Amino acid sequence: MSRIGKAPINLPGGVEVSIAGRTVTVKGPKGTLSRDIPGDIVVRKEENTLIVERPNDERTNRSLHGLSRTLVNNMVVGVTEGFTKELEIVGVGYRAEAQGQNLRLALGFSHPVIVPAPDGISFEIPAQTRVIVKGIDKELVGQVAANIRSIRKPEPYKGKGVRYLNERILRKAGKTGKK
Repeated sequence: MSRIGKAPINLPGGVEVSIAGRTVTVKGPKGTLSRDIPGDIVVRKEENTLIVERPNDERTNRSLHGLSRTLVNNMVVGVTEGFTKELEIVGVGYRAEAQGQNLRLALGFSHPVIVPAPDGISFEIPAQTRVIVKGIDKELVGQVAANIRSIRKPEPYKGKGVRYLNERILRKAGKTGKK
C-alpha cells in the first residue's frame, strides 16, 4: 500500500473541508481551493483529519493514491501557510521591478518584458535581482516561476539569466584561442 497515501491529513484550526462527490473544497484563512479527485479514489473526513483511500489494488488506483493525498495536503497547506518560489536574476543590467500587480523585467532584450500576475499570485521584489512568487496554489506558483525563468534561462558560459534561488548551473569552458 502507498506509504504516502496511508498517512492521514491533519486539519489545522480555521480550515473547513467540504466533499461533494469527486470535488474536494478547502477553505482557510488565505483563501479557497477546489480540486476534482481523479479515478476511484475516495476522500473522507473524520473529525480533524482527512483520509484518502483507494477501493482496490489495481495499478491505476495504486498510482493515484499517493498523488491524490499529496494534492489534497497541498491544498490544506496552501490555504493556511501559502507557497513561495524565489528567483534570482544574474547579469549586468538585468533587473526586476514591480509595476502595479505586474512584474517588469529588464533581461537584455531591446524591450522590457512585462509578466502579468494571474489571479491568486503576487510578486515581491526584495532587491532588483530577486523575485519572490507567492500564492496559495502550489501548482500555479511553480508554473508562474517556471514561466518567468523560461523568458531568459541561465546560459552555461557566464551563467547569465533567471534561475531559481540556489540553483546550480553547469558551466562550460569557452572556446580556446589558437596557440
